[in-house]
Amino acid sequence: MNFELKTLNLSSAAAAKCDLLLLLVPESFKPQQDPLSALVQNAVSHGDWSAATSKQLHLYQTQGVQARRVLLLGVGKGTVRDLRSALSSAASVFKAEGVKHAIVCLSALDDVNEAVRTVVQSAADTTYAYTLTKSQSKVAELTNISIGVLDKRSATSSFDQAVAVALGQALAKEWGNRPANHATPTLLSKAAKELAKHPSIQCKVHGPKEVAKLGMGAFLAVAQGSIEPLQFIELTYSGAAKSQAPVVLVGKGITFDTGGISLKPAAAMDEMKFDMCGAASVLGVFRALAQLKPAINVVGLIPACENMPDGAAIKPGDVVTSMNGLTIEILNTDAEGRLVLCDALTYAERFKPSAVVDIATLTGACVIALGGVRSGLYANQDSLGEALQQAGEKSQDLCWRMPLDDDYAEGLKSNFADMGNVAGRAGGSITAAKFLQRFVGSMPWAHLDIAGTAWKEGAAKGATGRPVPLLMQYLLDAAQQPAPKAKKAVAAVKRASKPATVLAGAQAKSSGKAAKV
Repeated sequence: MNFELKTLNLSSAAAAKCDLLLLLVPESFKPQQDPLSALVQNAVSHGDWSAATSKQLHLYQTQGVQARRVLLLGVGKGTVRDLRSALSSAASVFKAEGVKHAIVCLSALDDVNEAVRTVVQSAADTTYAYTLTKSQSKVAELTNISIGVLDKRSATSSFDQAVAVALGQALAKEWGNRPANHATPTLLSKAAKELAKHPSIQCKVHGPKEVAKLGMGAFLAVAQGSIEPLQFIELTYSGAAKSQAPVVLVGKGITFDTGGISLKPAAAMDEMKFDMCGAASVLGVFRALAQLKPAINVVGLIPACENMPDGAAIKPGDVVTSMNGLTIEILNTDAEGRLVLCDALTYAERFKPSAVVDIATLTGACVIALGGVRSGLYANQDSLGEALQQAGEKSQDLCWRMPLDDDYAEGLKSNFADMGNVAGRAGGSITAAKFLQRFVGSMPWAHLDIAGTAWKEGAAKGATGRPVPLLMQYLLDAAQQPAPKAKKAVAAVKRASKPATVLAGAQAKSSGKAAKV
């Protein structure tokens, strides 16, 4: 989709040629001397229409208006919620046959910057279509959307940000939606390498041998039941001086999750292709960074693999050694996301980051707690938690701060290892976060559990591209703050002196798989 920002008042909007003119009208609308104002006044005075949220009036070849089709769309008080609701109700007009160029006129609104962001995101969501594995697919004819505002200069920054975020969300949705056989760890690494074609982005991919050498025993253990070789993807965006400490984003990349030996029920297991939406959101953020080029350094880490139940798969009761030397008793192989993330979090320490944020479809418990409205947010520092919460509010990609009391970690104790990987059903999202916290040391760290927000179920089944808007807003806000200096990079974390036997087996099998690729 091509978006364009134009300076348009109501008179020039009426004179603009296009297939569709969408006029957003708030209840506070003040008519002027132009054809569009006349249309609004006549419709309201005759009781045929009102500016209440989502009220629509469709017009065709209206006198004094050059657009072939006109839609008067009520947006109530003009809040973000009103705008989203109204645009969602009018989604079908963007997909109508014969509509190739649309103008969305915001000249009657007060808060134009919020409106610009909302319109771009809503239009991008509406016109996105998954086509990769369909032999026949019908996509919207619409290719160009012009957004009209009274003063183009005052809205340029919001517009540019909105377009960049839309590009990032589209990439995140695309990879989230792809079936697991079209989104293997290897294919995911190729997508990351494609991003490295942008001049500000570099990509490095560590295969099974390199991951084994790093001592990532927990990550290796999850991958050892699959014939697909794991990939540890490392993306770097350099937008600021080398002396500036980076923000590290860690995205869970389980490209398919059967649950392993602790096999999931068959119903809705197809949705476990979405278990890599954390990884997809990191890819999306880097696409947006390449577009906007903010003055900040960002590292993206994606531990990508499948969780499968073959004869070599890890078993309940096995003990593995993580990269930081802690041993973990695997009490449930379906709690695999935290196992790949914990080693990636340990690896993140070498960058001496200003902050680390991991993003993961981690627990069903978070879906029960927060549904599909807000992502779960955990943070070990109030300043980081508040910054992410505010970014969510600004971007309308909402999250909610959850507790990290030490008492929640009691259930992670094990008789046979330093810790277990699960702690029972109660507070499952919190205990998962407490598990991850054991691997962040003193780094400022936050965890986003997006299990309820990363995709939709039912007739609208598909990835949402969240939390790309939240993360981008956080990074843009951070870019405006005084930058902390990067500390000298640390050497690779030493492996445990007595690694678990599972680690050795996982390394051997992974090395064998690498040779087959």
